[in-house]
Amino acid sequence: MPRKRSIIPAAPMAEIMKQAGAERVSEAAAKELAEVLMEIAMDISKDAVKFAHHAGRKTVKKDDIILAKKR
Repeated sequence: MPRKRSIIPAAPMAEIMKQAGAERVSEAAAKELAEVLMEIAMDISKDAVKFAHHAGRKTVKKDDIILAKKR
């Protein structure tokens, strides 16, 4: 089954790794980091949506994200 295309571009992922000290970054490494960050972002987003709904809101706010990232 083919992997779905990430909405996070690989180039910024490579730049992050370079800022972290990598001299060179393979395309595969950059794509994998994008996938990992997508999973983390999805988990945080799901929790933030739950917090917003619990507060009786449809809008996810900054505070929802802050709470969600602490979990």
